[in-house]
This record gives sequence, structure tokens and C-alpha cells, in this order.
Amino acid sequence: MDSSKTPNRLIHEKSPYLLQHAYNPVDWYPWGDEAFAKAKEEDKPIFLSIGYSTCHWCHVMERESFEDQEVADVLNRVFVCIKVDREERPDLDNIYMSVCQAITGSGGWPLTIFMMPDKRPFFAGTYFPKETKYGRMGILELARRIEKLWQTGREDLTQTAQMVMDHLQATSHVTPGKLPGEEVLHTAFQQLAERFDSEHGGFSTAPKFPTPHNLTFLLRYWKRTGNEHALTVFGTIKTKQSGT
Repeated sequence: MDSSKTPNRLIHEKSPYLLQHAYNPVDWYPWGDEAFAKAKEEDKPIFLSIGYSTCHWCHVMERESFEDQEVADVLNRVFVCIKVDREERPDLDNIYMSVCQAITGSGGWPLTIFMMPDKRPFFAGTYFPKETKYGRMGILELARRIEKLWQTGREDLTQTAQMVMDHLQATSHVTPGKLPGEEVLHTAFQQLAERFDSEHGGFSTAPKFPTPHNLTFLLRYWKRTGNEHALTVFGTIKTKQSGT
């Protein structure tokens, strides 16, 4: 954080991730009624960015775009901008990740959502560079395209938003299945054990993002089954992470 700059509204939040963005020139709002009321009053679409503090590409997008005055000027002019910490609001992350997967076929963080003031999303993606390159649209070009569509093709955006909502509603009706048995636990442990990197710690190859739920599972699996290998894997990971 650069305290010599004027903070935005995130300075009053408790989340370390949101506070990380408190001195961005982007006029961030936390998720709440104030942001949506402003979008409705000023007739602007919403730019929603969801991430978390240990996300590599979240930091990259902040450095390239959210700390950049040119990008901030465009985002502030076109949108009402909202920042969400997925670890603080997993409910919102789950909803809008489903949106991203429905629209693009994949997901990830930072999660980038464009939506109507009434929260209906019409476009989604993950990381966007500042400028268009390597076949990936830049956030500046994308924002300007949406600005033009908002002014001249609003009906198309509205129809897209409704199609997204209809799809989500149709796929949300899931027929309950049988509760998983104990074999699921054994399968999960076997898959983790096969991916375990005994030399460097963690699972699979780089990049290795922290996955606390894997460690929690190993401890609970060891406690439940007495499988010493689960405890060995857990201990190796902790030792590698601590650098001892």
C-alpha cells in the first residue's frame, strides 16, 4: 500500500485482500447496496473483480491494470467497480464462478464479471492484460467495447444477461443422489498420494498454490483410518513450506 495516495472505499474493509487494493486509482466499492444504487442511478454496468490474497494472477492484474491510471480512468468512467475477496464471500464466488464457467467453459482467478445494475451478468472471464496481446483481449479494449454496446446495443446485452440467468436456473435443479460412502475418502487420498511431490512438497508440478483443504483432509484421513502415509505426506508438506 502507498499511503501517500488517496485511498478508495476499500480502506474501511477488514479483508487483507481488499485492503491490498485500497490505494488503487480504480474507484472500488465493496459488495453492497451503495454500489448497485450508484450503478442504477448513473445507468452504468458493473465491473466485478473477485480474487484472493495469495492468487498470483490477481497480483499480476493489479500491477498491470488496477494500479495503472489510464486503466482506472476508463474503468471509472464506464463502470461501477466492485472488489470481492473470495475467501470472505465464498457464496458470491461460487455464483459468479458458475457464471464464468457457463459463458467461457472454464474459470479461475482473478474472476472478472460484467453485469447489469440488477446483478444479471452478461460477460465473464478471468485474467485480462492491460493491452490486447497473445490472442487475449486487453481490459482497455474490452471496457471500451462494452461502453459502446451499453450506449448503442443495450438490448443485446440485456438479452445475453437473461440467457445467462435462464441457463443458471435450468442447471441449478439437481436431482439428489446417494450420499458418498467411505470409498470416496480412500479414492481421494489415493489421488493426493499419487500427485504428491516428495522432493519439493505439495502436489503436482509448479505453480503450486496453497491448498489448505488438502492438508486438512490428510489430517482427518489419518485420524480416521490410522494411515501413517497420510501423516507422512502432511508432515513433509509442512516442513517444505516452513523451509526447515
